[in-house]
Amino acid sequence: MLATYPYHGHTFSFDPGAPLDISLPLAPGPNQANCFWAEPVRFDTIRVGDFVGSVAEGGSTNYKRVHLTPHGNGTHTECYGHISTDPDATINRCLRRFLFVARLLSVEPRRQANGDQIVMLADAQSALGGFLPDSEVLPEAIILRTLPNHKGKRTRQYSGTNPIYLEPALTQYLADHHIEHLLLDLPSVDREEDGGQLLAHHAFWQYPQHTRRSSTITELIFVPDELKDGLYLLNLQITSLELDASPSKPVLYQLS
Repeated sequence: MLATYPYHGHTFSFDPGAPLDISLPLAPGPNQANCFWAEPVRFDTIRVGDFVGSVAEGGSTNYKRVHLTPHGNGTHTECYGHISTDPDATINRCLRRFLFVARLLSVEPRRQANGDQIVMLADAQSALGGFLPDSEVLPEAIILRTLPNHKGKRTRQYSGTNPIYLEPALTQYLADHHIEHLLLDLPSVDREEDGGQLLAHHAFWQYPQHTRRSSTITELIFVPDELKDGLYLLNLQITSLELDASPSKPVLYQLS
């Protein structure tokens, strides 16, 4: 059975029974996407006296402690608190809605003279096909898939590799056109080492002069090839952490 979603004078339909998960799972060990020199995810069994939190070891229940770094381990969503001293700038306080009309687009980065690979504003505009600012349906979120796409993104060890990043003019453009949420299959919108400038982050959040407090950036997603560029309903799920970032689970539904 199809459900409907009203948006800016349009009524879309989608199948709530056909979710498209674009998050990367979190699991122990090195065979997981990792960046910024974060330690691999680790699950520890809790042991208290005679109690052991493992059914496999004879315990009554499984009871684990999880060690992870949101910015470095798997799919995560961050708010402007990532670059701010504001104690109230937590993802739990900034992200208060969870359903958004989103546009998926695929863009190939350009290699620069210094070897860097950058997703350029001009190429993103071309991929958008003129839907900004002239389209009747202006999305709230952009999902960026970099080309060529490959399953190695699911397990890549990015640290020290100077991964693809975005031209700051692109995130400025998205902010200017009121795109509230940006999702991408890269470790960061900025260069791995840029001297702490974080220009694309600052441009997207318009920080600190005109901070867009409800806007978010989600990194290290994976969008399979079978998902075609176009409009989707995005369900952006997070853990209610009072931190600048949280592991997240973005789920898409095809809109018609």
